[in-house]
Amino acid sequence: MNRKPKTKANQNRKKQHSYNIYEKYIKRSLDFICALIAILFLSPVMLIVAILVRIKLGSPIIFTQERPGRNEKIFKMYKFRSMSDARDKNGNLLPDEKRLGNFGKSLRATSLDELPELFNILKGEMSIVGPRPLLVEDMVFMTAKQRRRYKVRQGLTGLAQVMGRNNITWEQKILYDLAYIDKISLMGDIKIILKTVKKVVGRSDIVREGTISDVDFGDYLLQKNIISKEIYLKKQKIAKKLIKTYYANNYK
Repeated sequence: MNRKPKTKANQNRKKQHSYNIYEKYIKRSLDFICALIAILFLSPVMLIVAILVRIKLGSPIIFTQERPGRNEKIFKMYKFRSMSDARDKNGNLLPDEKRLGNFGKSLRATSLDELPELFNILKGEMSIVGPRPLLVEDMVFMTAKQRRRYKVRQGLTGLAQVMGRNNITWEQKILYDLAYIDKISLMGDIKIILKTVKKVVGRSDIVREGTISDVDFGDYLLQKNIISKEIYLKKQKIAKKLIKTYYANNYK
């Protein structure tokens, strides 16, 4: 029996994501319908949160940030603003822990700051369930294998979130993301949604112990001495270049 040689083309083919029937024909439609219903049902809540953000933190009400989505295509993700613009005497923004007050902490603890992402789902930039959208600065530090998480739409919630959210390591988080995209199913998504509701109601796994928010992947790798300062700075430049290219292509 003749075996095909393990050429680079064959190896790359194996790394490609295989879309099942649910992903191809059902998941996107359900995402759109569920997001639309959620927006209509939660519109009073979003209005109240928007008013409180305007009163407590000022303008803008919506915080936008560039995130890599499906096939690493960058999009702007929407959130309710949760931090103030407090600055030091030199005009520099204060650290996150200084700008994140009790109101901002409450928004994050209840995940109410995530509600505007429903509009990202309507636009087809995100999914209800999938790997969480990370920073461009996080993506560039990932290996080719880890970047497989971008073969699918990023999600409002995901397997990593219900398995520990920010109380697990970066390595564990990415492994959960990869495990999810290898076995995407309707029942799997339903289970993740139900577990997410339980997590939000119980306000569990909000942030890793001892931090205000999760540490960026590059910073994590640098702190653990997994990468050098030279590589860290090089990757940060790559991230800035990707964001600059995104704006050049979309906001001419």
